[in-house]
Amino acid sequence: MRKLTMSFHVELSAGFHRARVFNLNREDVMAKVVGPWLEDRKIEMGDREWEPRKSSLIILEGPEMDTRDLSFGQGWANAERASEAVTHDLLQQAPPPVTPDAFVIETPTPEAVTAELMDGHDLRAIHWGEAREKLDGRDPKIAAVILVVRRPEP
Repeated sequence: MRKLTMSFHVELSAGFHRARVFNLNREDVMAKVVGPWLEDRKIEMGDREWEPRKSSLIILEGPEMDTRDLSFGQGWANAERASEAVTHDLLQQAPPPVTPDAFVIETPTPEAVTAELMDGHDLRAIHWGEAREKLDGRDPKIAAVILVVRRPEP
């Protein structure tokens, strides 16, 4: 008799493209799918990167699928028959997304404020395109975004 282990099965789709992953544990589905989905970060699955805004997500919870269950392209149909849709529940149970805070400092001397903020820290200038890519991709290494702008003269 086969031991019944509960697993998560995930489908991401956009248009005619789809990727399916089977037999994830709860920690993996939360860290690799649900967290990035809620933070609107790209998810790597299959041979693609999926953007949550442009994709659909289905998460099933059910018995672990063995090789026999997955053969002949029948894995997803078998998972649907034996599992329960839990997408909504997992998205609701997930901790709130960790997104960077943003701050705006208005000053007549942005150069002086920037120099003061950066004093004693590693500093490197980057092009706006690189910064935008990190922000749009919700790079988890970003803790805060600080904009220092010149206060308009009266």
